[in-house]
Amino acid sequence: MANKRSGGGLTGTQQAAKFLGVSVLSGAVLAGIALPAVGALGLAAKGTVEGFDEIPANLRTPPLSQRTTILDAQGGTIATVYSRDRTVVPLKDISPHMQNAIIAIEDSRFYQHGAVDLKGVLRALNRNAQEGGVAQGASTLTQQYVKNVFVEEAGDDPEKVAQATQQTIGRKIRELKYAIQLEEELEGGKKKILENYLNITFFGQQAYGVEAASKRYFSKSAKDLKLEEAALLAGIVQSPSRYDPVNDKEEATKRRNIVLQRMADVRNISQEEADRAKATPIKLNVSRPKNGCITAVDGAGFFCDYVRKTILSDPVFGKTEEERQKLWNLGGLTVRTTLQPRAQAAVNEAATAKVRKNDPVAATVVQVQPGTGKILSMGQSRPYGLDQKRNETVLNLAVGSKMGGTTYGFQTGSTFKPITAAAALEKGISPAQTYSSPWKITLKEKSYTKCDGRPAGSAPWPLQNELKTEAGTWDMTSALGKSINTYFAYLEQTAGLCETVQMAEKMGYDKGLGKKLQELPSITLGGQESTPLDMAAAYATFANRGTYCTPIAIESVTTANGERLKVPRSSCTRAMSERTADTINQMLKGVVEDGTGTQAGLTDRDNAGKTGTTDERVDAWFVGYTPNLSTAVWVGDDIGEKTPMFDITIGGQYYDKVCGGCLPGPIWRIAVTGAMDAAETSVFNPVSVPRAKEKGKDEGRGGARPGKPGKPPVQSPFPGVTIPPGFIGGADGGRVNGGGGWRN
Repeated sequence: MANKRSGGGLTGTQQAAKFLGVSVLSGAVLAGIALPAVGALGLAAKGTVEGFDEIPANLRTPPLSQRTTILDAQGGTIATVYSRDRTVVPLKDISPHMQNAIIAIEDSRFYQHGAVDLKGVLRALNRNAQEGGVAQGASTLTQQYVKNVFVEEAGDDPEKVAQATQQTIGRKIRELKYAIQLEEELEGGKKKILENYLNITFFGQQAYGVEAASKRYFSKSAKDLKLEEAALLAGIVQSPSRYDPVNDKEEATKRRNIVLQRMADVRNISQEEADRAKATPIKLNVSRPKNGCITAVDGAGFFCDYVRKTILSDPVFGKTEEERQKLWNLGGLTVRTTLQPRAQAAVNEAATAKVRKNDPVAATVVQVQPGTGKILSMGQSRPYGLDQKRNETVLNLAVGSKMGGTTYGFQTGSTFKPITAAAALEKGISPAQTYSSPWKITLKEKSYTKCDGRPAGSAPWPLQNELKTEAGTWDMTSALGKSINTYFAYLEQTAGLCETVQMAEKMGYDKGLGKKLQELPSITLGGQESTPLDMAAAYATFANRGTYCTPIAIESVTTANGERLKVPRSSCTRAMSERTADTINQMLKGVVEDGTGTQAGLTDRDNAGKTGTTDERVDAWFVGYTPNLSTAVWVGDDIGEKTPMFDITIGGQYYDKVCGGCLPGPIWRIAVTGAMDAAETSVFNPVSVPRAKEKGKDEGRGGARPGKPGKPPVQSPFPGVTIPPGFIGGADGGRVNGGGGWRN
C-alpha cells in the first residue's frame, strides 16, 4: 500500500507530527543531546543504547525481493514469479537524469550534508510555518532509505509494516542513529546509498525499484530514461497512488513539472530544458506485470507450480517452513529445471487433443526419464488459472495434495498388475505359471497374509473378470495382455500380499498424505490410490532394468549474488533384479502389440505399457514406457462427484464406455511420439520369457521362443517351479471398447 512506503499518502496531521518529530530529533542529535535518555522511549532494539554500536548488515546490503526466473532444461524461460516486481541494477545503469531528479526533489543537498541535514530542517521548518502546513519534509535520502529497509523486511505482514512505520520518537531516533552510522561506514558512501535507495523505493503499479518502474511505465530500462520520464518517476515516490500516471495523468503531470522546476532551481538543468520538458505531454508505454505460473509457456503452469511447491516444502531449501518462504519471497533466483521443451509441447498437445477444457472429465499427462528421475513434462486438458468460468484450475492432477494436487490421487486399476507380476518373479515364480480361472470367483481374505504374519481379514472377497468369456487357464503373459483379474488374485496369493505391497513401496507407489499402503488383497487390482507422477516413476523402474529413481524437477538454483544453492537430488535404489525387469518389459510389450493397449502401441521403437480402468469407469489409465521415457496418462472427473464414464462425449467423440486403451492410450501415443526424436530407438534388453504349453505346444507369444518340432521346449529360467497341467484360454476381451470393474 502506498501509505506504507516512502512518502506515501500520510494525512496532514501525520505529516506535521512526522516533520516535528524529525526536526526536533535531528536538532537534538546534532546538538549532542545525551542519548541515554532514549532508552526510556523504548528505542534500543537490544534494550540499551549500546545496541546501536553495530549497524545491521541488511542496511549495508539490503535483502531486496526480486524476480525469480524459472527456466527449462535448455535455458528457455518458463515463467517469472515474484512477491516484489524488482530488478536490482547498479548506479551506472540508471540514467543520470533519474539520479538528478530524485536528489533534486527529495534531498537537493544530498552530497553536501551528512546523514541529517540541519540546514534543511531549519529551512523546512521556516517554510512550513509560512505556509501554515507541511510544504517541505526534512528527511534525507539516507533516512528514507533506512526506513524503507525496515519496511522491505516487513514484507506483506501488516503488523510488521505498522511497526516499521509507526510514528514514535523511539523509531525516529533509531532511524537517525542508523543513518549517521550508515554514511560513516558504508563502503561506496553517498553513491552506494543512492543506488540502494533507487533499487528499494516503491514507484506504484506494483513496481519496486527504478528498473521495474521504468519497465512498467515506459517499457524501457532505467539507463534509457529521458529527462521528462525521469522527472515523472521521481515525482511518484512521494505518493504513488496520488501521482499514478496510469490512473490520473493530469495530477502526475503537475507533480512531474514540480520536479522539473526543482531540477532547474538547483541547476541540474537549465530553465529552458525544464520548460521544454514541461511542455512535453506524458507518453506512457505501459507493460503489464507478468507474474506467476499463470504466465508459463506451453501449458507448463502445473509444472511451474510444482517447482514452487518443491522450494517451499523441501528441507534442502531451509530447515523450517518460515526459512523456505523467506527464500521464495526474497526471490532473485534463477531456477533451472528438468522440463524438456519438446516433451512439454507434446504433452500439452496430447492432453488437449482428445479431451477439451469444458468436458465433464479432465486428462493429465506426465513424463519421467528412466535412470535419472527427471520430470520432463507435465500437462492437463484444463488450463492453469483461477477463472473457473473459463474452465481453469490450479489443481495439479498429476501429484498429491502436498504438491498442489488431489488428496490421495486416484485408484490405479489394472496398471498395478505388473507390480504384482514383479513381486511374483522376484519370488521365483515362472512367467509360465498358470491358474485355471473362472469368470467369477470368491476368495477368502484370510488366505492372504500380512507382513506381520496375520491374516489380511476375515471377510469373503468376491471379484470377476470383465467378460464371461474370460474364463480359462492363463499364464502370466496372457493374463497381463488380457488383464485377467482372477489370475492376479491367485498370483498375489502365491507371491504373497506382503511381498506385493513391499514391491509397490520399493517402486515409489505412494498412497498420499504420508500414509502407508494398506495390506489388502484388492491392491493387486489397483484398489489403492496413487498419482500419475508416481506411476510414471514406478514404470520407469521397469525401463531402468529394476532401479527406481525418485522424481525431481530442479537441476540448479542460483541466487541473485551468483551463489549456487543445494537442490534435491534423485535417490536411486534397486527395487528388483535386472532379469525381473527385463521379463516384465517383454510381457508388457505384448499388451501394446496384441493386448488391451493396441491403440497406444508404437511401431517404430520398443515400447510397453498397461491399461487400467476402475469400478464404474471413474478412472481410466494408460501407463507405458520406452527404454528412455516413461509416461502416465489419467482421465477422470476432477471437479465433483466421480462421474462414471458411460454414454459420455469427450473431446467431441462419443464413448459407450471409456477404457484405458481407447482414450488414455491414444493420448499416450501422441505424447510419446511428439516427445521423442525419430533417431531415439533404443531397445529393451532381450530375454526369453517362458510360456505355458497348450496341448503340448509352446504358445510363443509376447517374447517366448517356440520350441522346434520334436524338440523339448526352451527351459524355464526359474528352476524348481512346476507348471500345472492345463491349457491357455480366454476370449479376446482386451479388444473391446471398455473394461469393467478393475479390468483393463
